Amino acid sequence: MKNRLKPLVGLLVGAALLPLQFALTLFHFRMGRAKAARARGDKGAISIELALAIIALVAVAGMVVLALYGLKTKVVEKVNQDPKYDGGGATP
Repeated sequence: MKNRLKPLVGLLVGAALLPLQFALTLFHFRMGRAKAARARGDKGAISIELALAIIALVAVAGMVVLALYGLKTKVVEKVNQDPKYDGGGATP
């Protein structure tokens, strides 16, 4: 059973990370275009490509923040449902 679950989990995690992979690929593409513009000496294209690369990087950071916030929400719900935890502070 475990032999079948490991590839399935890998596929599910890979599918969940597709937007992040797309944004990272877009960032690398934009940085490559910026390097090519720098090699040509086109200063206007450099600033445009760097601006688009920053937008892609902000999108990646936003997806990571949303994923962490969703994880936090799930953990808080599970902790609140568990009767072992009363919500109090740490005991010495």
